[in-house]
Amino acid sequence: MTTLTTSPSRPLWKEPMLWLVFGLPLASIVAGVGLVVTAVRAGGADSVTDHVQRVAQIQTTDLGPDQLARAMDLSAIVQSHEHHVAVVPVTGDFGTGDLRLTLAHPSQAAEDRHLTLARTANGWTAEGDIEADHNWNLQLAAHDGSWRLRGRLEKDTRAARVAPSQRSD
Repeated sequence: MTTLTTSPSRPLWKEPMLWLVFGLPLASIVAGVGLVVTAVRAGGADSVTDHVQRVAQIQTTDLGPDQLARAMDLSAIVQSHEHHVAVVPVTGDFGTGDLRLTLAHPSQAAEDRHLTLARTANGWTAEGDIEADHNWNLQLAAHDGSWRLRGRLEKDTRAARVAPSQRSD
């Protein structure tokens, strides 16, 4: 006659099959939640600062300010000095009002900066520092938004030209 011998039972947390049954699905849930949180915190993938209307797969924006800047033959130089930013007009009549300068970070919208520049004898100026450790997309506009100029301040530089983004025909 044979007797059955039973081995002492192991605790559940030492059972490898239990880790496969519960551990893998639990790990995939944690990874999925982490992925969703990362995607939500990253913001949208659209780095365009313009108001864009989307219908189906067509995106449209108002190009009137760019066309007006081209018609007025506007261009300027944006200079970053220690503790202030200056805009020097090159061509065209900018008027005497305040200007708005938008410094858009190329990938992180939370880092974008907006400055209001006051008129001086040689152009416009505002207090502020511009970090030179990465590129900036620049947009200079009239305070009422009637025209706008665009440019790019490259990494480790202190000045950039801004001009209309529309070419003349």
